[in-house]
Amino acid sequence: MKGNRIGPALLLALWIVVALAQAGEHDVMTEEEAARLGEEFGVVVGEVDEEIQRELKLQRPQGVVVFEVIGNSPADHAGIKVRSVIKEIDKQEIRSLKEFGSALKKAMKHCNFTVGTYEPADPGDPVGWGVNFHFVGCKRD
Repeated sequence: MKGNRIGPALLLALWIVVALAQAGEHDVMTEEEAARLGEEFGVVVGEVDEEIQRELKLQRPQGVVVFEVIGNSPADHAGIKVRSVIKEIDKQEIRSLKEFGSALKKAMKHCNFTVGTYEPADPGDPVGWGVNFHFVGCKRD
């Protein structure tokens, strides 16, 4: 071997590591990170489990339920409500807390995005749950 030359295989491996890092594909979303991103957005959330499915009378235990909306936050301004079930963010289906975190992280990098929710109807409404789409826009001074 001459000097400190890098072999083609090592060079290719380094290139792949750099490309993955730049693409952000090395990031693995955790439930803790997803919860933190939710709070940054303005909601305290959790996965829809079987108990929440029964309580909210949902067909499947999928999605993310909103337990709290933080006042004067992007979620609050978009009209997201407590007991809503977040089913999509910017046309990406949400089935779990990790999917919520990944989609929200991607969406918040841009300025404007939508959040699709199932929401409980107002008391006395015979229809029950309704689907709503919330526009989250840039906050301008």
